Amino acid sequence: MTETAYAASLLVLDAKDGVLVGHRPDVQSVEVPADVVDLATAAEWAVAYGLGAGPLSQYGEGSGPLLVLTEAAVEALGLPAQLDDRKRLRVGDDHPAVKAVEEAGWKLSRAGLSPWSFLFKNRTEVHVAVVPWGAFSDHLRWGGIGDVLDPGALAYVLGLYASRVITPSGSTAACSLALMTAVRPPTRLVRDRATNRLMRVPVDGSLSAPVDPAPPEAPNEHPLAKDRTRDEAQDPGHVMVEEALVWHRAPTEAEAAAPYVVGVDVNVAFLAAASRLTVGLGEAVYTDGPRFDKKVPGAWLVDLSGAELRTKDLVTKEWKTLPAEFPSPFTPDGKAPAGPAWYATPTLAYAVELGIEVRPIAAWLRPEAGGYLDLWHNRLRDAYMDTLADLGITPDMPEEAFLAAMATIKERDPEAVALLSAIKQTAKGGIGKLRERPQGKREGRHAPWPALKRPTWRPDIRAAVISAARVGAHRKMVKTWNATGLVPLAVLSDCIIYPSAHPTARAVVPRKPDGTPLPGGFRLGPNPGYCKEEGVRPMQWYRETVANGANPARFIKEGRDAVREGE
Repeated sequence: MTETAYAASLLVLDAKDGVLVGHRPDVQSVEVPADVVDLATAAEWAVAYGLGAGPLSQYGEGSGPLLVLTEAAVEALGLPAQLDDRKRLRVGDDHPAVKAVEEAGWKLSRAGLSPWSFLFKNRTEVHVAVVPWGAFSDHLRWGGIGDVLDPGALAYVLGLYASRVITPSGSTAACSLALMTAVRPPTRLVRDRATNRLMRVPVDGSLSAPVDPAPPEAPNEHPLAKDRTRDEAQDPGHVMVEEALVWHRAPTEAEAAAPYVVGVDVNVAFLAAASRLTVGLGEAVYTDGPRFDKKVPGAWLVDLSGAELRTKDLVTKEWKTLPAEFPSPFTPDGKAPAGPAWYATPTLAYAVELGIEVRPIAAWLRPEAGGYLDLWHNRLRDAYMDTLADLGITPDMPEEAFLAAMATIKERDPEAVALLSAIKQTAKGGIGKLRERPQGKREGRHAPWPALKRPTWRPDIRAAVISAARVGAHRKMVKTWNATGLVPLAVLSDCIIYPSAHPTARAVVPRKPDGTPLPGGFRLGPNPGYCKEEGVRPMQWYRETVANGANPARFIKEGRDAVREGE
């Protein structure tokens, strides 16, 4: 095999005694030519070596090489050991290393020489990730990959991420957006018959151009929100508030008699919610007094105050009212709506399921719609399941074996655990990135910011995913109560706590009379949308945590703060 015949998207560059060595994802190493002495010559060599990745879709484009530099490689290439500019996280433009790049004919992106650098020359692009500068740090949500110190192991785990997800190019959230675009490119090249010139046209089913949000979908910093009053900015009747459910309550006297509380956690909940979800592709259209249609994505103004939460009995199929202790599925804090509010389509579709008459007052609808996230979901789902399989966790495992394996997962292959965390953060971060808020200085409080120029800046799609995830979890809670009589005690997004007579999640998941999982309820297993055990604690711990004003769902996992740790 010749050197250039090896197909890989990246190499990890290390150095021993000042001599550069390249580590490939196949755990092989390659000698780097002696004339590679700085970043420019390293980029030239990476291109000549044949690094890069092919397109992920019919109309997609391939990606150029990624060079990952260890601390020793940074020194060997004459780069600063650390970044002195901690605020902007970049090397000064007057640094000799930057000058050398420019003198060799390469151009840096506007981010300059930073933890993630992008070098351009003609139509060639080379990415550079600098480990000691924080390319895989915690705030970029790389889930422990930055702790992989061995260059060969780092090349292996990053190679798996590149092959299963996409070649890394920044934070996991940025990689998630890049994946959305890679599997559904915004445009494709066609030849104009009249002029015989190539031109770009939109790809069906993709987000092809930036569109404005509907007024209630615009965050408070957006230009469309410049005339909002302070009260309107906090009023769900003016601003759509589709967020994850964060709620808890004190146990009843009967519930407090249970010795334990058990937390169940929905696996990659946002990813699961994106599966087969119809979202808007084009601009929103305003309409007064529309008839609700669950097939049309959009923002609907509806008054659900006073709505009774009901469900049909599993046996008699008669309507019955949910207990008063149940959280509302229509608000992020679990309190019943107090008046008209803007909702995404999945929320109102669930209201119809609960027997509520939905009468929209107004709506911003997106008639051009499709499953934009389907391919993104499928690739991340496969990456997630394949990485779990590397850790010995598969869908065919019995429940006890699954719970035991998940309880000891961090004691297994640390690189695979880090990769699994990075994949989970990629799924979660991409949804958040759909409504990226402004960063840095702007000309004014409501001035545009760069993210608004992306076709993938779509707060309406983010709202639809979060809405689907929240009502999906609530649907499982209702099914569980219907079968077992259990009412949730606390919820933090995808973690739900129940009282339990036994210290295991197996005691709270609903089952059919034959003991098999109840369709539509919480189900233990590794698949996205299934559940794992988040933690088990004494009931007394739960009561003390509530008495201190905290949500126990934040701390039930080994007593750690799940929100602070990005879970």
